[in-house]
Amino acid sequence: MTTMTDASLREFKMPDVGEGLTEAEILKWYVQPGDTVSDGQVVCEVETAKAAVELPIPYDGVVRELHFPEGTTVDVGTAIIAVDVAGGASVPAPAAPRESERPQAPEAEPKTPARQPVLVGYGVATSATRRRPRRAAEAAAPEAAQAVQAVQTELNGRGGVPAAPRPLAKPPVRKLAKDLGVDLAMVTPSGPDGVITREDVHAAVTTTVPGPETAAPLPAPAAPAPVVTYDGARETRVPVKGVRKATAQAMVGSAFTAPHVTEFVTVDVTRTMKLVEELKQDKEMQGLRVSPLLLIAKALLVAVRRHPGINASWDEAAQEIVLKHYVNLGIAAATPRGLIVPNIKDAHLKTLPQLAQELSDLVSTAREGRTSPAAMQGGTVTITNVGVFGVDTGTPILNPGESAILAVGAIRLQPWVHKGKVKPRQVTTLALSFDHRLVDGELGSKVLADVAAVLEQPKRLITWA
Repeated sequence: MTTMTDASLREFKMPDVGEGLTEAEILKWYVQPGDTVSDGQVVCEVETAKAAVELPIPYDGVVRELHFPEGTTVDVGTAIIAVDVAGGASVPAPAAPRESERPQAPEAEPKTPARQPVLVGYGVATSATRRRPRRAAEAAAPEAAQAVQAVQTELNGRGGVPAAPRPLAKPPVRKLAKDLGVDLAMVTPSGPDGVITREDVHAAVTTTVPGPETAAPLPAPAAPAPVVTYDGARETRVPVKGVRKATAQAMVGSAFTAPHVTEFVTVDVTRTMKLVEELKQDKEMQGLRVSPLLLIAKALLVAVRRHPGINASWDEAAQEIVLKHYVNLGIAAATPRGLIVPNIKDAHLKTLPQLAQELSDLVSTAREGRTSPAAMQGGTVTITNVGVFGVDTGTPILNPGESAILAVGAIRLQPWVHKGKVKPRQVTTLALSFDHRLVDGELGSKVLADVAAVLEQPKRLITWA
């Protein structure tokens, strides 16, 4: 009878696929136990609060176990799949020697992982993380406890009060404890290295906790919480997670942090619509998607260049206004997972054909759910096109870290006074929301007026650009 040794198994852990994210949901497994995998092969797709990302495995072997089913939300750093790197062959486990036959080996340096799990395009970490031997940590624990007891005894003798160490817990666990009214200092940790887990917090809710001076249990609630029932045949409850959850949190934070001001202007865009048709026939624009949004984006970039103060952010901690000398132009895109806002990096340096290509790639990638987390970071100003839904305009909410967002309404044929006569003209309404802490009414009005002027007379793209 042979057994698989631990040395032949590798546990692939959920990596941080974004910037500081703490969890991700497993959307789909591409492999099953028994399948052979190779270094760099995609084994699953996960969804974070920002985007859906495919995860490659960093070694060769045979899949032995999938630790979580599809639809499970897993904390970063948790093992999600076990792979036998011995190629599937069972390795006989060596017989355990008797205690008297065991050699006394010197303490060795812990081994470092051969490779760290990485994302496609993110590269391999240049340095490996070393772990302290668990035995050494366990051996040091009694000595540390004695040292803490000695300090506490000395302080008590002097009438002092020792400072309590801060309990170890991840941010989601701290939030759970806060919501349940649990003091983390009174919770017994069961996680590695003394980390408090969700299960520890839930267990503490129903556990009698002794006070600092008495062992009396906590008072029971006056009355049990009412049981709420739902009609499953007439209602559907959808968990708030992923992109939808991140969007909700960002919008609430923005709406109640930055004082919003929104201004509106209705503009005749007949000449812009004619220019769109002409550009479609231009040989330099062949194969590119030319739309009114392209010229609106160019008009906004011109306005930002003429009024750079609109391209800024508010640093609350430093109490400073950060002026950006670059424009990462965000484009709001509706996707099956919710609204996301990827941005075109250094849009101010793009020619019109380059901007058209970037815009087309950005929208198609977003709709396919393949936008990378990096593509949604660092935006400076945003456009949201609500006109595609037949809406005249709206009052858009700023993206966190930005000072302005332009909403574009539907372009409609309307009666308009043109050269002293009422004629049918292509008309739309623009709305500009801005952070009133750093953008006053004059600056916001000038930016919006410039955008409108360019769309009314597109030749200004030549004279102003």
